[in-house]
Amino acid sequence: MWKVKPPVTFPKEVKYRPILENLIPPDPMAQFHLKRGFPQEEFPDLCRNFTWMGRILTLDLYRRQFNRCTQSGVIFDDVIRPGLEEPGDYLGPVSVGCVAGDAESYILFCDFFDRVIEAYHEQKITSQTPESDLNYDNLKGGDDLDRSYAARCEVSVVRGIEDFCFPTHCSRGERRQLLTLARQALQQLEQKLAGRLLLLTDLSQEQQSELYLKAPTSFQLRIGVARDWPDARAVWVSEDRSLLVWVNIDEHLRLVSTREDANVAQAFQCICINLQKLEKYYRGLRHPFIWKQQLGWVTSSPANVGTGLRISVLIKLQHLPKHKHLKDVLKRLRINMDKTDSPELYNISNMATFGLTEVALTQLVVDGVKLLIIMEKRLEGSLSIDELVPAQK
Repeated sequence: MWKVKPPVTFPKEVKYRPILENLIPPDPMAQFHLKRGFPQEEFPDLCRNFTWMGRILTLDLYRRQFNRCTQSGVIFDDVIRPGLEEPGDYLGPVSVGCVAGDAESYILFCDFFDRVIEAYHEQKITSQTPESDLNYDNLKGGDDLDRSYAARCEVSVVRGIEDFCFPTHCSRGERRQLLTLARQALQQLEQKLAGRLLLLTDLSQEQQSELYLKAPTSFQLRIGVARDWPDARAVWVSEDRSLLVWVNIDEHLRLVSTREDANVAQAFQCICINLQKLEKYYRGLRHPFIWKQQLGWVTSSPANVGTGLRISVLIKLQHLPKHKHLKDVLKRLRINMDKTDSPELYNISNMATFGLTEVALTQLVVDGVKLLIIMEKRLEGSLSIDELVPAQK
């Protein structure tokens, strides 16, 4: 116990303080002069918010993120903006309700993002690096779907480019640099697969529709994804139309392979081959794809972390959508079924992108589609499908 009160300052501390302060990285938040109240005054109303953000965010969690800011200027209110703009519906699918402004967001706001990712993908984040498998030969089936039911398929994958902010936060200059990089990388790809890069400013609405491109939604405009549209947006099209590469549309890069014969195996093979080539080209340009050790590949949306892979198959169903066990079947198969403009066509896709390899995710959708078709056939013959319902995992 002290008998004499210790000095308030120490000589060495006074001497070395200027040196120590210079070693501390500057706080980006100190450069802002935001006129904000206390966290409890700024906390959003989440009473009718049905996104994962709305379910997870508490005042204590908000308070911990409140004064944080990434080096590029992303604050936590930027992260949760999508969920406030689109709070979701009680009976509808639950969206993530948040977006990363840059790659650093996943680190700085990790205690929030990790909870959202685990809830949305139903997979725990561990210290282990997520596995990847782009060996398309490991896929079983996918080229044998019943064409009487399977109408079309699409396989797509998204990637973020290192050293650039994500679409909601990037500047015009960054977006134009991303287009320049894409042009350089795709020119190298053209040596293996003939194609050409088309700027959206040069395409009519009909031409964009032919390339499966849609006009930006009001939601995309509100959260900043479609700022300055269509400046520095482009799509690369292979001559055989087997591959499309979207540049700055909704993410930095999106590779899309669509097959009218519903051959998932061929579409997946096309994506795997060309994705690995582009990854090599971008690495050569010193701007590799963004990878986080515990999350895998990351882009702006937490819904796409891990693999960034989406597999969707359009199938014809009449009886199964009305069945009482459909909800349980879809949940246990870990697939989504969405309505389309046609009353008999439904879009089947993977629910998550994190926790499984690329081959495993594709296999999950292929096996799920086959089971749904078998169930539909049974119902057409007025037979029971109870024994086909998968067990709870």
